[in-house]
Amino acid sequence: MPESVKLVNPRSLKVNKDNPRLIFHQKELDELQDSIAKQGILVPLAVFKEGKGFQLLDGERRWRCALKLGLSSVPVLVQPRPAKLQNLMMMFAIHHARKDWDPLPTALKLQDLEKEFSAKQGRYPSEAELAGLASMSRGEIRRLKKLLALPETYRDELLKELEKPRSEQVLTVDQVLEATTAASALRKRDVVTAKGEDGLRRAIIQKFRSRVENNTVAPRLLAKLARGVQRNEVPLQVAQRVAEKLIKDPKYSISDAFRDSVAQSDFEHSIEQLVDRILDRLKEHDERGYKMTKKLLATLSTLAKRIERLREE
Repeated sequence: MPESVKLVNPRSLKVNKDNPRLIFHQKELDELQDSIAKQGILVPLAVFKEGKGFQLLDGERRWRCALKLGLSSVPVLVQPRPAKLQNLMMMFAIHHARKDWDPLPTALKLQDLEKEFSAKQGRYPSEAELAGLASMSRGEIRRLKKLLALPETYRDELLKELEKPRSEQVLTVDQVLEATTAASALRKRDVVTAKGEDGLRRAIIQKFRSRVENNTVAPRLLAKLARGVQRNEVPLQVAQRVAEKLIKDPKYSISDAFRDSVAQSDFEHSIEQLVDRILDRLKEHDERGYKMTKKLLATLSTLAKRIERLREE
């Protein structure tokens, strides 16, 4: 339980190194600072005693604004000093409940949470345990794990992007993840080599930067290309050719590559799946002993005529 609420000099407060929020956008800080200048700090900062001063648990943005405004005191809610693992858990819970963070800094701090749990328990937490520790869903944990698996150069690039004002940011975490998944899918089908995989990922990322690609999930079309190669519906040489063009031609889009390789076979595959479902339903119709109605017979007759015309074309 909280010990007390008091007014303290903001200069006696220290940043909590376990705070998963590593990026503070200036525009948001300016808006908060204007509010504090007019109304003061309405919600006390959460702190715990640290040496001669205090360490923040919650309220770093309010604290930064207080320093900028030159306030002589801020209200704080003094909490008992938490253990390292508890501190990390509290920081995740407090901030996640209030506002979404930038995912990459959160992923980096998640590593610290895992390490601290491992130091205490002698093993790394399971996905379910980690989700509970971080007050997140398992899906969110998996997404953050994918970010941690990125090469360091991409993580550094994303962190630099996050430091820009939001209006100036071009590249997003999701775009890098989608590019990574697509390149990996083609690598697994030998469409690109291991070296070509990174070249393709870099090319897709650059297409996002240059606005050749505006749809974040466009790389999923390349996963369809990989499946087309797997089903022997697209010749490997065709897939390799469009992948190479994606890498070398800055203006060649993913939709261009999809059109030039797998668009028709993917469309026809979807038709095959629909027909399979129709056949299954007709089989079930027969097994149930239903009598075919005139309306259904007419519909099937129309379908049969259409198929016959396609065979004649």
